[in-house]
Amino acid sequence: MYDTKTIRRHAGLFTTMAERRGIDLQEAVLRAQITPNDITDGVLRCTGCTKPNTCEAEMAQSDRSKAVPDYCRNAAFLDALKDTN
Repeated sequence: MYDTKTIRRHAGLFTTMAERRGIDLQEAVLRAQITPNDITDGVLRCTGCTKPNTCEAEMAQSDRSKAVPDYCRNAAFLDALKDTN
């Protein structure tokens, strides 16, 4: 079980990674492209990442339009969602 601090950290990372790809997760739910459970699943996948510090550093320095890093556990999900927008 993850503590609240870990969940919040990875929720932020997941949301920021989605925004980096031009995806508004809340808007995607409203458009019925994904469900709230899809967001929960994405956050939980993120908690299994071995490179959260690298991710934070890259997002702080990188262009928003840049692709999701290969190591991202949500890369396929976010790429598929981007293709539906």
